Amino acid sequence: MSVEVIAMGGYEEVGKNMSAVRVGDEVIIFDMGIHLDRLHIHEDTDISRMHSLDLIEKGIIPDDTLMKDVDGKVRAIVFTHGHLDHIGAVAKLAHRYGAPIIATPYTMALIESTIKGEKKFKVSNPLQSLKPGEKCQISPDITLEFINSTHSIPHAVIAALHTSEGIIVYALDFKFDNHQKISPPPDYKRLKQLGKKGVLALIVETTRATEKEEVKTHSEKVAKIVLEDVMKGPLQEKEGMIITTFSSHIERIQAISDIAKYSDRKLMLLGRSMERYCSLAESMGILKLPKNAGMYGSPKSVNKALSRAEDKREEYLLVTTGHQGEVDALLPRIANAKTQFNIQRGDNVIISAPIIPSPVNFANRNLMERRMVSSGARIYANAHVSGHAGIEDHRDFIRMLKPMHIIPAHGDLNMLGAYAELAEEEGYKLGNDVHVLRNGQAQVFNGGV
Repeated sequence: MSVEVIAMGGYEEVGKNMSAVRVGDEVIIFDMGIHLDRLHIHEDTDISRMHSLDLIEKGIIPDDTLMKDVDGKVRAIVFTHGHLDHIGAVAKLAHRYGAPIIATPYTMALIESTIKGEKKFKVSNPLQSLKPGEKCQISPDITLEFINSTHSIPHAVIAALHTSEGIIVYALDFKFDNHQKISPPPDYKRLKQLGKKGVLALIVETTRATEKEEVKTHSEKVAKIVLEDVMKGPLQEKEGMIITTFSSHIERIQAISDIAKYSDRKLMLLGRSMERYCSLAESMGILKLPKNAGMYGSPKSVNKALSRAEDKREEYLLVTTGHQGEVDALLPRIANAKTQFNIQRGDNVIISAPIIPSPVNFANRNLMERRMVSSGARIYANAHVSGHAGIEDHRDFIRMLKPMHIIPAHGDLNMLGAYAELAEEEGYKLGNDVHVLRNGQAQVFNGGV
């Protein structure tokens, strides 16, 4: 029985991730993401009224029309975590297949929220939550296992498909973090067990494959220490204070909240996506905020909150969206004096996020920072650690799993090529057991590990 890996998105860009694995006549789909850069959109952007065909034509979501030529029936749609570049297109594509959607509880809550807000398509796929460490039987011949992992969002997992032809591991995205407050360490023991059992193919992210400076990714514990140092002085001052980070980075927001408790400032979480991710996490007991914290998502509630903060800026800590400088996101609008809260001389702005590499992001972020500095703000840039594995983490990962074949994903050609070079250092050979695919291509294995 043959095994086929079909690349639909995320093999030529960072974003719009979507892959399919065909085992005989049964197909499992992994991810249905969006490509943020193509529309210059961000965590607050609403695509609910846009049609899937328009989004495909613009390169914003994966082109899954090639699935019509795949000889097999889709048995499940699997999501390993809740970032938009992995779940953002679920409401546009999942209804075409009718297969059950499987995800961890927090990821499923985000998927349900996306489906509920969809205006174009009715999505009635069965929804099945699977916790890290659990398995489920997809068909008589295929079992799905979620292996506990860590990333920059709660309930992130590495997926393993157990088939008669061998194990296929899908690892988009992960890091090896042993010191997160919310998430337990990755299940290294189980990964090594899979390696001994026999992994036919590893589909793996390449986000940091070209980065040579930091070979192992630092823990979130390091990010918290950095934030403690940076926040200590500004928290005691009378000036305004703003922190911007990823809305989905609940671990980081928890750290910010914990540090802020040692001051008299009240926490304001501002922005539509900030409210979406944090309210779900709080309702599930994942995020624990102080009683005086407030979440404000709608434009009206954000404006009222900012008006209060403008009058008594020393009493509040604002946590906002807009760290990439996206034109209509909240922090850039504050920087451009388009809200009720105006940057004043002495205000402190902490950016707890890197620039996501693209010319547009570099330009937008630079412009936003310059405008805030010109208004007298003090900027603390990149108080952050990555949520993605470094080169040596990947080397450890390969050695744990010992896969027969490796398919780099989640990156442009430079990233995929850099990962192929790493794999060759580990004894693999490009074109033999390392396979660099492009969107729309497929790789067939004979199986039989």
